[in-house]
Amino acid sequence: MKQQVFILNGPNLNMLGKREPGIYGATTLSDIEAMCRAEGEVLGVDIEFRQSNHEGDLVNWIQEAGERRALVLINPAAYTHTSIALHDAIRAAGVILVEVHISNIHARESFRHHSYVSSLAKGVLCGFGVDGYVMGLRALIKLAPQ
Repeated sequence: MKQQVFILNGPNLNMLGKREPGIYGATTLSDIEAMCRAEGEVLGVDIEFRQSNHEGDLVNWIQEAGERRALVLINPAAYTHTSIALHDAIRAAGVILVEVHISNIHARESFRHHSYVSSLAKGVLCGFGVDGYVMGLRALIKLAPQ
């Protein structure tokens, strides 16, 4: 049975390609999904790719990933900086997780410098654009117990 990887995307990432292209570029979330699915084929893993603008959906999916023993690659977007609920869900589910951000959150507004997710992540990638997703997926597979 192939290892499952949940790739979870938070609020406003459905607007990629339209939203602030100077920061996020022209690549859409569908483009990122295709990149991740192609890399998943190479790595031999099954990809569950999801996006929601609702915090509770992300919490439910993290819990589901824990129940299914799936690995998690997450771009929590704005919830990175605000969601204790995501932090608690990750801790409770015991998932192996890598956090990814398209922009360098540390080079942006000061309120973006803190993450409620990072302390629970095996690693954090930010500022590598959409390539960070594939980099994060590769790292996640290497960090997972065999």
